[in-house]
Amino acid sequence: MPSAREVKLRIRSVKNIAQVTRALQAVSASRVRRAMDAVLATRPYATKAWQVLTNLAAQPARDELHPLLTSRQAVDSVIVVLISGERGLAGPYNTNIIRYAQEQFDDFSIPVRYVSVGRKGTELLYRRGKDIMDVFDLPPEPSFLDTATIGRVVVDEFLKGRADEVYLLYTDFINMLRQEPTHKKLLPLEFQTPEGLVQAEYGKVSGGRSAAYLYEPGRAELLDEIVPRFTALQVYQAVLEATASEHAARMVAMKNATDNATELADALQLEYNKVRQLIVTNEMLDIAGGAEALAQANSRS
Repeated sequence: MPSAREVKLRIRSVKNIAQVTRALQAVSASRVRRAMDAVLATRPYATKAWQVLTNLAAQPARDELHPLLTSRQAVDSVIVVLISGERGLAGPYNTNIIRYAQEQFDDFSIPVRYVSVGRKGTELLYRRGKDIMDVFDLPPEPSFLDTATIGRVVVDEFLKGRADEVYLLYTDFINMLRQEPTHKKLLPLEFQTPEGLVQAEYGKVSGGRSAAYLYEPGRAELLDEIVPRFTALQVYQAVLEATASEHAARMVAMKNATDNATELADALQLEYNKVRQLIVTNEMLDIAGGAEALAQANSRS
């Protein structure tokens, strides 16, 4: 049985850990709220951009409107933009996104290259021997400018013919207790499927006849501006979703760690009380035994 001093040191250590995990839980809760506020702030722009782009793509000869709208007949190369966390202590968050990537793309018969966003995902991809073409690290609260470079990299690869399809792979924030890994096709842009990232997040564009628009300076010039920007916007939205998911996962993990540390501290306190009680009992027995021996010695004399 450990000594009372050893148990007391363990109690102090566990309580210190509980203070750290409780602080991390509070920080993650605050950052989740800010991440969700950022998502809500971009929704009006994203919705209107989606509506304009969908209307443009509904015109005849869609594949000739812009190279980023053109589907390749033969797919010989795929790029996956994988968004993970910058730090650990988030439970299974980073492991789940890597496992999901393996399930979705390990069986591809064509080469798959990864653009890794997040330090933890990069480390796990390197360990598994994946082909990583580029790495990005993001600040704790990424802005649109922080993610725009990622969009430019994959757009350049697609336009130069070095990639025929580009996918976004990230963790979708559903609620504080549920975050699910998912993937979306980023390039070429798709409009007919309900799985499009912004369409799934903000609702389908209303059906019926398309409104008649007058484009200034012209449809081609507008597409050259809005299509790459919309691609970067999808990356930004995925990063915001992943950021909120990471903080939510870390908040839940730290709450569980705090609860476990509290339970362990209570159990150790009970053990400490038992050890102290045993020590006191032994001391009382020693005193009683000494007193009895002294009494017997006095009676003999």
